[in-house]
Amino acid sequence: MAKLECDFCGAPDTSDNPIISGDNACICKSCVNAAHEIMVGNQVSEEGSETSSITREHFEIKTPAQLKDILDDYVIGQNRAKKVLSVAVYNHYKRIFRKDELEDDVEINKSNVLLIGPTGSGKTLLAQTIAKYLDVPLAIADATSLTEAGYVGDDVENVVTRLIQAADGDIQRAETGIIFIDEVDKVARMSENRSITRDVSGEGVQQALLKIIEGSVVNVPPKGGRKHPGQDAIQVDTTNILFICGGAFDGLEEIVKKKKGGNVLGFNQEKKSKDNNGIIADVEAHDLVKYGLIPELIGRLHMIATLNEISEDDMVHILTEPKNALIKQYIKLFQMDNVTLEFEEDALRQIAKLAIERKTGARGLRSILEDVMLDIMYDLPEYKDKTVTITQDVVSKKNEPKIA
Repeated sequence: MAKLECDFCGAPDTSDNPIISGDNACICKSCVNAAHEIMVGNQVSEEGSETSSITREHFEIKTPAQLKDILDDYVIGQNRAKKVLSVAVYNHYKRIFRKDELEDDVEINKSNVLLIGPTGSGKTLLAQTIAKYLDVPLAIADATSLTEAGYVGDDVENVVTRLIQAADGDIQRAETGIIFIDEVDKVARMSENRSITRDVSGEGVQQALLKIIEGSVVNVPPKGGRKHPGQDAIQVDTTNILFICGGAFDGLEEIVKKKKGGNVLGFNQEKKSKDNNGIIADVEAHDLVKYGLIPELIGRLHMIATLNEISEDDMVHILTEPKNALIKQYIKLFQMDNVTLEFEEDALRQIAKLAIERKTGARGLRSILEDVMLDIMYDLPEYKDKTVTITQDVVSKKNEPKIA
């Protein structure tokens, strides 16, 4: 009797890989398992709508007040921006998951958000915190790396690819995620007048963003990179993706000041940063057009929230109060070596002053602390069962820490 072979892969009949023979064909165990996986995978994708509806039933829509409470635990100050973002997120997910509760023909459009504030004021942290506690995928992209399709750089659609990756390849989950586009002010055109030349990383990017921000079905490359003919593409509907754009918008306050008839020239510019917080809060859509954003893009970023420059008091609170505050992190690191770490109030103030002088915002606090704590951390195992106290002179590098 001739030895059986699989008609699909040619494998011989063995005890580990037995072959099932029929009237006209033979198939081995490996090919049966492979066929089963393919069929089950297709069934899952075809029934994706059912999976999505189950997710919707279990999605807890937090109220704006609950969302703001979550943000308060991690972001100091910026109450107005927190309220704007909380309301936008609440309305967005209520629109997705509760749209069938009322039977009428009214369609609710989504409200995307524009966050305006100086570097280190908490724009990215706000988006990260919201996404983490809603348990939705978040993709963060830098607008400066994006270019118009066909030019060197990242296609705008690549931000959607990153969201799919953040959702572990689950398209349905990605379609209800959040995309945060930072440095959006860096793609502003240089003037209000349209240029006759190609502006591939400025106005061109803004034009390319319009389609995905408003909501449409886009074809994205599964692994990112450039799209090219013949390449397999994934279709993603961006209608229910919340877009949050952020930027420092340096110089925007001068545009607002001119509009209000204020003097933007002169010698007394030392206190301008203190006054800018109030001025920037009055920003309107046409001020952003003057800055260089195209009207069509501003029209799709319906809610504008401004973040204040962080004060010295806020810096001290950022160091000590949030759940993941830097001082709490260092205290925990010291506790792992059975060492008690303490900071004097003057030391915290000095760290805050240094961060303000460097104009790096809250993100500059870590680099200052790393520098201050380097030598202490190097000798940390020797301080077991002792208390290390950081004084102002330690921060200023005029003295050693107190060891008791």
